[in-house]
Amino acid sequence: MRSLHSWRAALAAGLLLLAPVARADGRVPPPPNTTTYEQLEVFARVLSYVENNYVEPVDGKKLMYGAIQGMLETLDPHTVFMPPDVFKEMKIDTSGEFGGLGIEVARKGEGIVVVAPIDDTPAARAGIRAGDELVAIDGANIQGMGVPEVLQRMRGPAGKRVLLTIMREGFNAPRELAIIRDHIRIISVEGALYGGIAHLKVKNFQDRTALYLRKELDRLREQNGGKPLRGAVLDLRNNPGGLLDQAVAVSDLWLPGNLPIVSTRGRKGGRATEELSKDRDTEPEYPLVVLLNAGSASASEIVAGALQDYGRATILGTQTFGKGSVQTIIELEDGSGLKLTIARYYTPKGRSIQEKGITPDYWVPEAPGGKGAKDQPREKDLDRHFKAEPAVASESEAVAKPKGLPESVRDWDVAAKLTDYQLKMSLNYLNSMANSTTPRPSAKASTETR
Repeated sequence: MRSLHSWRAALAAGLLLLAPVARADGRVPPPPNTTTYEQLEVFARVLSYVENNYVEPVDGKKLMYGAIQGMLETLDPHTVFMPPDVFKEMKIDTSGEFGGLGIEVARKGEGIVVVAPIDDTPAARAGIRAGDELVAIDGANIQGMGVPEVLQRMRGPAGKRVLLTIMREGFNAPRELAIIRDHIRIISVEGALYGGIAHLKVKNFQDRTALYLRKELDRLREQNGGKPLRGAVLDLRNNPGGLLDQAVAVSDLWLPGNLPIVSTRGRKGGRATEELSKDRDTEPEYPLVVLLNAGSASASEIVAGALQDYGRATILGTQTFGKGSVQTIIELEDGSGLKLTIARYYTPKGRSIQEKGITPDYWVPEAPGGKGAKDQPREKDLDRHFKAEPAVASESEAVAKPKGLPESVRDWDVAAKLTDYQLKMSLNYLNSMANSTTPRPSAKASTETR
């Protein structure tokens, strides 16, 4: 009972903070938000009824956590409350190592769908695909569960089996997949060299991603005999995002100094911030491609938007996820955490990608003749997502259909045996660019007309 009384005392203190305070002249001003004040009184009364009259004893902490989660479920899908065990897992995620399956998920309606399986994880090896709907975990139906609880159920000690029940377009009924958990060590950057052109796969934006990317670039230059790179593919496919500062640092690698990379604006345009590039350690002006798909979200879209706005990179692939909001992480006194949406973000030219996503300069589907995985879930499919601002919505309606690669792009024998069609086309494009004598505009020059 002590915990129940402490919750009641905390609530009473909160009510006192909202209560009117007499002025020096003795008059009492109206409360700052009468409706909120009245509803808190209703909440306190309901809590008291439940504590004293419910048919079985209740857990005060469970009641309060449930109330907080219910409150946040009236907001956007990226604002969530994380109990201590879930918050601990989230912090492990950003460090890049945890025990689990390697699946990025999101809520869609009452269900949970796969945004993307992380490459080279148990989920990817088992055949989990973007767009799959999770029906049950270890036989327990997950309908109505929050994303944090679903993630918690999938995580655990390596070597233990998890039974996933999934539904996929084309299935007549849900199917079960038994997957063995593993130590998910997300090496956020992997690289390979193709005839002097670097392929840089960035899986997510966690601690030190930009540092690992720079080291991988240096390693590939050394592998290239110390000669300059002829070009690079920055592969952000199925990259769900991560830390904003790492998105800024990755963009900064290819931009000269003192250029805006991303700006954020809070409520009514307040708390505006702008992140600028630094004038040091900038990569040479070789041709650059950013490769995207529907699983590219958030921080991935920040990088792609900045490099696209300045003309520093050519964007290839398919339309991205469309998450244009910024979350801050707040650790609370009991070890729980709050992920709170505090702002929208904008590209250097002031574009918001909310709902719309990043449109590639050249449309390259996952397979020849494909249309670009339209069935994959995007931000616009999530319940309670922010609507695009009117100007952005009208702009998205006017966007021209992405065009195919230029006719000047020729097949390159170095990439001929690749089964990854989008990567193959990206390398063909870069090889053609590297062999072209047509000069490309620099990032500095493009800022004069933005």
